[in-house]
Amino acid sequence: MPTSLSSPPSDEPAPGGARPAGRLRRAAAALWRGLRPARPPRRPCERELDLCRQERDRWQRYADSYERDLTRVRLERAQLLAWLAALHPASAVLTRGADGIHQLGIEAGGRQLSWPLHPADLAQFAHIPYAPHAAGPHDHGGGDQAAHLRRHTRLLAMEGMLFATAPDDR
Repeated sequence: MPTSLSSPPSDEPAPGGARPAGRLRRAAAALWRGLRPARPPRRPCERELDLCRQERDRWQRYADSYERDLTRVRLERAQLLAWLAALHPASAVLTRGADGIHQLGIEAGGRQLSWPLHPADLAQFAHIPYAPHAAGPHDHGGGDQAAHLRRHTRLLAMEGMLFATAPDDR
């Protein structure tokens, strides 16, 4: 029985003949292995490389998500600062420092407070006038400004409670 190159030699005896000897069978199998199309050699690090790429893509998705969240929070912060500046038009000013960073300055509770602004958010502050010159840093330390804001907020809240009319007095 003739064999083709696409299939290994058969171990079955030829019709009407004896089974081929073991040595002949092994030689035919070796010849067949040598003639069949070669597979590309499998590299042991391909699986690890695929896993590393998957891990990189997963971390990139996390980074993109955090970037979107940060952009959303920055935009909301700018909107709140623009609103606060619109509520206090007498004391709100924009300054541009020597480093090119714009700052919003607002006086609250007898103290000048300031916040740096992202260049992409400046359009929201078109209603705020620019100061004629940058008067240097307005804040006296980040923690100090935050503490002043907390105290001032508590005072305003207590003032609102003291002077609020009771429902019976209306």
